Amino acid sequence: MDTLPSYAEFESESRELGYSEVLERKWQPGQVLDLHSHPFDAHALVVAGEMWLTVNGRTQHLLPGGRFEVARGTPHAERYGDAGAIYWVARR
Repeated sequence: MDTLPSYAEFESESRELGYSEVLERKWQPGQVLDLHSHPFDAHALVVAGEMWLTVNGRTQHLLPGGRFEVARGTPHAERYGDAGAIYWVARR
């Protein structure tokens, strides 16, 4: 696997793409978020643990280094692995 960028590098990259907010999200082991949506676009990088993201009936298994994007208003579900997960997310 390639080396992950630093948080500062992710933040800089995200701001160049027009994202105004960048933060770290930590999820508990086995946590499940049923179908929901957000009023913002999200661009994220998994940095620890694992998660499953389901959008439009398609599920992605994401490990450290995995990236995902979810457009504002898009229904999606999230499930986190046995060790939980941490990802950095940029929002606009």
